[in-house]
Amino acid sequence: MRFMGWYLKIVAGGAAIGAAMELFMIHTGFYEKVTMLESEKRAWESSPEAQAMREALNPWHKNEEHERR
Repeated sequence: MRFMGWYLKIVAGGAAIGAAMELFMIHTGFYEKVTMLESEKRAWESSPEAQAMREALNPWHKNEEHERR
C-alpha cells in the first residue's frame, strides 16, 4: 500500500497510451484496411490456384493421404 500512488500513475499512463493508439488506428482507417486485406487473403486461400500451390509445396501430402485411409 506504500506505493499505491505509483501504481495508479502507471495504470493511468498505460490506459492513456492505449487509448491514444486506438484512436490513432481508428482515425487513420487501420481497421478497415486490415479487414480488406484479410478478406482478400481468405478469398485467395480458398481458390483452386492456392490449393494446387499448397499441394505442390507439400512433399508429404501423398503420405498424409495414405495415413488418413
